[in-house]
Amino acid sequence: MELKISSLAERPDMLGRVAGMANTWPEFVINDPVGDAYYPQIAAELPQFVQFAEDENAEVVAHAHSVPFALAAEGRGELPARGWDEVLLWAFADLRHGVRPDTVSAISVTITPHAQGLGLSGRMLTAMRDNARALGFNEVVAPVRPSAKHLEPRTPMEEYARRVRPDGLPHDPWLRVHARAGATVHSVAPASMAVAASLHDWRRWTGLPFDTAGDIEVPGALVPVRCEPEHGFAVYVEPNVWMRHRL
Repeated sequence: MELKISSLAERPDMLGRVAGMANTWPEFVINDPVGDAYYPQIAAELPQFVQFAEDENAEVVAHAHSVPFALAAEGRGELPARGWDEVLLWAFADLRHGVRPDTVSAISVTITPHAQGLGLSGRMLTAMRDNARALGFNEVVAPVRPSAKHLEPRTPMEEYARRVRPDGLPHDPWLRVHARAGATVHSVAPASMAVAASLHDWRRWTGLPFDTAGDIEVPGALVPVRCEPEHGFAVYVEPNVWMRHRL
């Protein structure tokens, strides 16, 4: 597939088409409150960190979002255990307070459904890395959501993240794409994203009854969702895998 890759800074008129591109994210994932608050602001306030790809018919088929932040700022220094949520909070706190960033974090790579399986995720990851390098950064980090972990929701993430094939590359396909691009597994972010919601919401999002106390396996979830019917809520705490790309 021939692609034309641009940034929203270069083509701000494409914002609506990028935001409106079809995707396959589970509904509960897009109801993370930190993501609700900050993910749309990447395109609005950091358009140079949003790349998108058009195919031969000028259809938007993929996009990649990232954010700059100051990893070396006082009180930081280490990639956070609260992964995806924390790095979004850091990035926008830095932006609001004029703190100079020193690192770029990947936030998402999204492929439209009919273009999945064509290698676009790797090409968008490369575009994100190239963009960070062009803007003067020497490292991209990524709180990676392993693409096949949902098939093993009860396997500890630390065990899953370190699993490799005979060729030494990660077992997980999305971790493997990062590794082939030059990244290394750094650590697990055990509480990278948290979604706490009413049982009504969880039933609406998943079609499951959510009427039993304990851990519920939900399609698309990397770990079970903790259900508390006596109290009327359920909580999902998603672990991710920090990977580091030296540029």
